[in-house]
Amino acid sequence: MTVDVFDQQNKKIGRVDLPDRIFNVKWNPDLVHQVLLAQLANSRQRIAYTKGRGEVAGGGRKPWRQKGTGRARHGSIRSPLWKGGGVTFGPAKEKKFTKKINKKMNRSAIFNVLSRKLKDGELKIVDKFNVLNKTKEWQKVLKNFIDLGSSALIIPAVQNNIHQAVKNIKKTDAISPKSLNVHDLLKAKNIILEKEAVGEIEKHYKL
Repeated sequence: MTVDVFDQQNKKIGRVDLPDRIFNVKWNPDLVHQVLLAQLANSRQRIAYTKGRGEVAGGGRKPWRQKGTGRARHGSIRSPLWKGGGVTFGPAKEKKFTKKINKKMNRSAIFNVLSRKLKDGELKIVDKFNVLNKTKEWQKVLKNFIDLGSSALIIPAVQNNIHQAVKNIKKTDAISPKSLNVHDLLKAKNIILEKEAVGEIEKHYKL
């Protein structure tokens, strides 16, 4: 498929052929949703954790003798029945949230999102990022493409390391063509793709 190419002032300067297998894929929401959930699960950290009665400190001695006190019998002050005792069926640190997604599914989901963004007018091809690695200059460029307060994801060619320049711009991020993922692509309202990066995406995600 052929689409327009723009300069940094958002003026049309030509056309470029995009590979159909990447930018003209039939939308598959179930696949995208599955890969997104897997990505979020794999980035989740186990924070909540409670100790069972065998992990709580103390309680080695029987609190009182078994009979003759008139009180209920107990074997340890670290029983879940006691204040400060172990927790029954609490969250365990051994629990894992990781989900496996094969490369083919992940690649297909990325192509789905890129195709959908292009179809919805949320992806633009820019001929060349001829700006210095300074935040102010990138702010000027972004004003030509997106509305104030709107989120943007910039995909430059591999040799253009612009991450430091855009990291302080609100709701804006940059990602390498070799590190594309469903979550970042979906999160951004606008995607600005450098023309040279198209070939790099095609080469990296080859069949």
